[in-house]
Amino acid sequence: MALMRAALACTTLLVALAGCESEPTYDDDLPPPPAAGEWIEVEPGGETICARGTDYRFFVRGGDPSKVIIDFQGGGACWNDFTCSVADALFSDSTGELDEFTEAIDAGVLGGLFANEGPFADYTIIHIPYCTGDIHWGNARVEYADDVVIEHKGFVNATTALDWIYSRYPSPDTVLVSGCSAGADGAALHSAYVAQQSPDASISVLADSGAGIITDSFLEESLPNWNAEDALPSFVPGLDRPLSGLSMPDLYIRIGQAFPDMRMSQTATAYDADQIFFYTAMGGASEDWPGLFRDSLDRIETELPSFRSYVPPGSVHCVTPYTLFEEREVNGVRLDEWTRQLVEGETAPESQACEGAECCDDPACDACRAGLDAPYCRFCNAWPPRWSECAE
Repeated sequence: MALMRAALACTTLLVALAGCESEPTYDDDLPPPPAAGEWIEVEPGGETICARGTDYRFFVRGGDPSKVIIDFQGGGACWNDFTCSVADALFSDSTGELDEFTEAIDAGVLGGLFANEGPFADYTIIHIPYCTGDIHWGNARVEYADDVVIEHKGFVNATTALDWIYSRYPSPDTVLVSGCSAGADGAALHSAYVAQQSPDASISVLADSGAGIITDSFLEESLPNWNAEDALPSFVPGLDRPLSGLSMPDLYIRIGQAFPDMRMSQTATAYDADQIFFYTAMGGASEDWPGLFRDSLDRIETELPSFRSYVPPGSVHCVTPYTLFEEREVNGVRLDEWTRQLVEGETAPESQACEGAECCDDPACDACRAGLDAPYCRFCNAWPPRWSECAE
């Protein structure tokens, strides 16, 4: 990993006489940290690449260097000739531009963790875009068909971004590793590497709308296409094993046990429409997903008592990138306040979840039906669903 090399800008004598401060230099030609409130993009080059050969970049907002958010973007996945052949239908294959991203924040389309005002407004944010269809785990080039060649290099891209972070922000006090959808899986996996790199930091993980409920056939036949096994943090006891013997609860449990001071958590709606869609695309039955999701949370918390979860009602997919982050409430507890306690509180917040019929009453989708135009409203198109507990 590229580590910062301290270099004195002046001699000790000059420091004493003139108050000169040290200026860091780096082992690469990439930009230094931006000023507070400023967004920059970093194009690291090297082996980084997006799925169909376009350049990779990540985005950074300057802030307090002791308080850092590392956010993994979501955007679907692909694993065979069909799912990888339909451009942009099932996964994002390019990073987009920084201007598009910041304009969406300024316009209020994006908010949540990125909000210019809010609980994390003074944090440094490194947003790691996703354009490889492999949940930030891949390191392979796959020719699915003559005209379908995919660079599954998500692990390479993410690791490169993390190396930049380690060199520019070498000693953070507080770190939140977050991500929504496929980014949730990226956050969970890469949190082990972040914790290993920053043993003195207070680290929290918030995985949003990426519970990792998959079918056996997907695990055995599809994940190997990404060469994802090589991404597993083998320094974590229990994870030095084949992917075929691993489940997402195993990942949380083993990483959480290896780093007991790290606070790991998940949030997702009770009937997450996008996670259910991908589960059916993997060959699963849609009606099985809600129960499997709750079973997964129960198992993690049973074996890892420090784990926390937050389960709102409805079908909306992802909340941390949106203004909805400040509105979500379960059992009288708002998600933004819950997350603040997760990251900065002396004790972790208690898990919160809707139960029974209250999971069928979703204010977010009610607002969408009343005319709200928000990115997450597309997940309300089929709400309320056919679930028997939600039948009128």
